[in-house]
Amino acid sequence: MTPPLWRRGRRAEAPAPSPEAGLTVAKKAVAVVGDTTDSAIGPHASVTKVVHQYVLPPRAEVTWPVRLGSVPQEAAAFQHRAEVQQRIDRARERSGTVVLTQVLRGGGGVGKSQLAAHYARLADREGTELIVWVDAAETEQVVAAYARAAHHLAVPGALGEDAEADAHAFREWLAATDRSWLIVLDDLSDPAAVAPWWPPTAPGRLGRVLATTRRRDAALSGGGRAVVDIDVYSTAEALAYLRRRLAEEDAEHLLDEDAGVLVEDLGRLPLALAHAAAYLVNEAVTCGDYRHRLSDSGTRLDALMPTAGDGYPREVGAALLLSLEAAAAADSAGLALPTLVLTALLDPAGHPEALWRTEAVLLSLTDFRAALGEERGVTADEARATLRLLHTYSLITHEPRAGDRAVRIHAMTARAVRDTLSDSVLNAAAQDAANALLELWPEEHEPDWALVDVLRANAGALAFHAGDALWDTGAEGGHAVLFLVGRSLREVGQFTAAIDHWSRAIDTANRILGAEHPDVGVLRTNLAVAYSQAGRTDEAIQLGVHILAARERTLPPDHPDTLLARANLAATYSQAGRADQAARMEEQVLAARERTLPPDHPDTLLARANLAVSYNAMGRTDEAIRLEEQVLAVRERTLPPDHPDTLHARANLAAFYNEMGGTDEAIRIGEHVLAVRERTLPPDHPDTLLTCINLAFSYNRAGRADEAVRIGEHVLAVRERTLPPDHPDILIARANLAASYAETGRTDQAIPMEEQVLAARERTLPPGHPDTLIARANLAASYWQVNRTEEALVLLAEAVADSERVLGSEHPDTVGRRELLAQWRAETGGGE
Repeated sequence: MTPPLWRRGRRAEAPAPSPEAGLTVAKKAVAVVGDTTDSAIGPHASVTKVVHQYVLPPRAEVTWPVRLGSVPQEAAAFQHRAEVQQRIDRARERSGTVVLTQVLRGGGGVGKSQLAAHYARLADREGTELIVWVDAAETEQVVAAYARAAHHLAVPGALGEDAEADAHAFREWLAATDRSWLIVLDDLSDPAAVAPWWPPTAPGRLGRVLATTRRRDAALSGGGRAVVDIDVYSTAEALAYLRRRLAEEDAEHLLDEDAGVLVEDLGRLPLALAHAAAYLVNEAVTCGDYRHRLSDSGTRLDALMPTAGDGYPREVGAALLLSLEAAAAADSAGLALPTLVLTALLDPAGHPEALWRTEAVLLSLTDFRAALGEERGVTADEARATLRLLHTYSLITHEPRAGDRAVRIHAMTARAVRDTLSDSVLNAAAQDAANALLELWPEEHEPDWALVDVLRANAGALAFHAGDALWDTGAEGGHAVLFLVGRSLREVGQFTAAIDHWSRAIDTANRILGAEHPDVGVLRTNLAVAYSQAGRTDEAIQLGVHILAARERTLPPDHPDTLLARANLAATYSQAGRADQAARMEEQVLAARERTLPPDHPDTLLARANLAVSYNAMGRTDEAIRLEEQVLAVRERTLPPDHPDTLHARANLAAFYNEMGGTDEAIRIGEHVLAVRERTLPPDHPDTLLTCINLAFSYNRAGRADEAVRIGEHVLAVRERTLPPDHPDILIARANLAASYAETGRTDQAIPMEEQVLAARERTLPPGHPDTLIARANLAASYWQVNRTEEALVLLAEAVADSERVLGSEHPDTVGRRELLAQWRAETGGGE
């Protein structure tokens, strides 16, 4: 009986809502599909070699040229892969008169044998006198093929009594003959064992050796051999293959707009493309339909990829995992299988090598080994050695120089591995992988954005493959890594992606945990915040009202969760321009915080800062400054000077100073905050860009419009590159840049931008929204500057009317617009 792979280990310590778990789950070994029967391969399984008997046909007279062995037929729609062939040909040209030995090295299914067969056919057309194709998967096969060649060619010393002796005689003949020859060693699986049997590389001979292998042993490049790494198709080659293959079957109508995405889904792997094309033709489905079926984790890969012929005789799963048995046999630590399983659940594009040093992974591997009866902890060195082993057998790629993407696996290899897993294995491995990602995740106040991007991609892949495995019906709820993914999307400004993430999570949590589980409430809150940040304020308010009502119905008024729901709804009101409603709710929150918490508590400070922002939006800027100065004083006393919370307080205070005419002080603070953020955050980070915007505003106020233009153009370029066209942040950036253009006399450039902003505001915001009022007033001012007075008066009159209705007649913005309208009318003789 095959032993279980490993027991599920402890969950690594994580922030709520994911406390430790203690469930034990049995796991099963990966089943490797062989050529004839299925077999379960354990880490200490032996490899049974087939002994080839040396049976010789009657010797006939030699007729040149000689062709021995079976060269694979050319695959349908064979791609010549110009770049790869150039690398092969360059090495051949450099060899001069020395026998050239080239090793075509790559993972399963990348087309190594097809390339070798292409060169065998080319050698045939060029008149090469001897071509021998050898199946080199086992050393005995190489020896037998050489011996048969010696017999066929009547090589001196080949007596037909000892295969090895005859094989040596054949090698000696190759070294001495003046005839041209090509030896192809296909699918070389044991470089050390075949070392004595490499064809000779004697100078002055017309010989050439081509070998194909999945192995990545350093010895392959010794002895004058040139290694050529073979990878998957380029995107253009993959599309060309698919188009040509379907055209040959008169099935071009199956190509649709998803063809380009499909070849990427298949990892541009020649093997997978060949089988997928066969499926498309056999089932008469389009590329889009096939993609949908491929994404169904409940359908096995081999069901979607029937044997295609074309030189690919094995089923895809068996072909991709062909070297797994040999890797397991060479695995002295007994860790190859669980390592491959964990890798198969993560992002094929790669994950950090550091994951294999985490407590979660080492505990998982230790539990696996314990299930085999060996009570010895797994070390990080052993885990790394296992990565190198799997790399050697081309089951994964381990490139330490690739940084955070050091460990990769082809998507189809990963799918083949997952197809072998039972639910219990999948569930337990998913928990282990999630715990490891959680350990690697940087602290919020010390972000490593490049690492976070990689971890988020891996967590997303894991969540997709794991299905329900990262959700626990007990107190644990959703795994903490799921919450970190959503948080990181918010941090990098990917608000639409955050909405999709939280929406999917809510659907899953409702189904598994039930609507009353605490995690569901947390997820809804996060979704409401994402709606607000994406500018979908109506949806944010609707969801926020629902959340607050539920909290007030089940919790005391001053309960932290009730106050959090009220504060979040207030923030959404503020985002929607309803500052008076926001301020009323924030006053309630601040009073409760001051009543139940110390005055310097972070939640009290946050409530004070939020209220300050709303006061400023209402025109009560002096009160806003007083509150924010209190917040900053505490931040500076209790936090490092460059802490994000301290910087936020400074930035807010600079914005309030601007409103009160303290431009010089606002610039001084803004430049300091920007310098720190540029040093600690990515250049495209939302906080960095927001600081740029505020500083540009201060520069405009100070008459330094050229500097404001430079900053504004940079911010807008970044926003347009990373956000949807009508995203609020793009509109703010465009409006600010237009204002800077106007300040420098470039009104002709400002007007088209302001027209775009106003149209988008009117299209996406409710009537009378403060942002729409600002956009209308700004465009009116630009029209006035270029003597489009009638249009300017109409727009400003509309802005005044809406300001009085929405903000109130005494609001500073309303007063300023009303006075400006009266001035313009007086100048044009229009009166009131």
